Amino acid sequence: MKPDEKTNLTESAFPEARRGASERIQMSSSSKMEASRCELPGGCNPLTQKIAEYWNERIHDLAVAKHPAGTAGFFEDLAEYRFDKLNYLQSCVDFTRFKGKKVLEIGCGAGIDAVLFAENGADYTGVDLSGTAIALAEKNFGFRDLKGAFRVMDGEEMDFPDETFDAVYAHGVLQYAADAGRMVREAFRVLKPGGEFIAMVYNRDGWLNKMSRFFKVELEHQDAPVLNMYSIREFREILAPFERITMVPERFPVRSKLHHGLKGFLYNTFFVGTFNAIPRPLVRKWGWHLMAFASKR
Repeated sequence: MKPDEKTNLTESAFPEARRGASERIQMSSSSKMEASRCELPGGCNPLTQKIAEYWNERIHDLAVAKHPAGTAGFFEDLAEYRFDKLNYLQSCVDFTRFKGKKVLEIGCGAGIDAVLFAENGADYTGVDLSGTAIALAEKNFGFRDLKGAFRVMDGEEMDFPDETFDAVYAHGVLQYAADAGRMVREAFRVLKPGGEFIAMVYNRDGWLNKMSRFFKVELEHQDAPVLNMYSIREFREILAPFERITMVPERFPVRSKLHHGLKGFLYNTFFVGTFNAIPRPLVRKWGWHLMAFASKR
């Protein structure tokens, strides 16, 4: 196989590869100037400012949406794609168990997971560095007539009092943070005793990282100001404030609905089929997502 054929196969087969540019929001000059301003009440340090700017101009998974951004169909597109790709998430987290509990999501994005918390009766609050994300999340809840609170806020320096929430959720956020350890300490601070912190980071030893390196294709959002990956040991280290931690590698190859033709056939039939034919205990350590469930005593 030629190098350029390798690259094309990987980009076609792995939706996470090199999609960052296509997820940029088309913005006018005045909108870009507005988005570049730090919206946090206390201001931003230079790195946090860059992170805020990056995510103000991008919507995660925008490339897969069939409907215009901000419409009801748009949010349905994002949810359908997300929970097909992350087919483990709803059973792993079990959003139904948060009914009546105060839940904080750090890095809520467009509110896709937030809907599951709110629909199942959680008292939900979502924060994000990106004002674009917060505006979309509010629209998403509006279309569904759901109750929730959303604020532009830095997850590394939150305004909430100590011991406010029963659960803090940060799925796919720590790896993009200026200081992941600081964000974990903030989550610990705002949790009540007995509260739970649920987080996901990318696994340095995960199958997708290995494929990306082999085919020399950048991962999704690899151009972000910060993108870190962690081993299980490293992830446990940043979760040090918590005393009880359960780590579960998840996110294994699934069939792609985005790509067709020979490349899609080869990926969906041979790679996905072969990988998933291997007994899961033998490949568990290569899950792309490291899910952590940590309790505060």
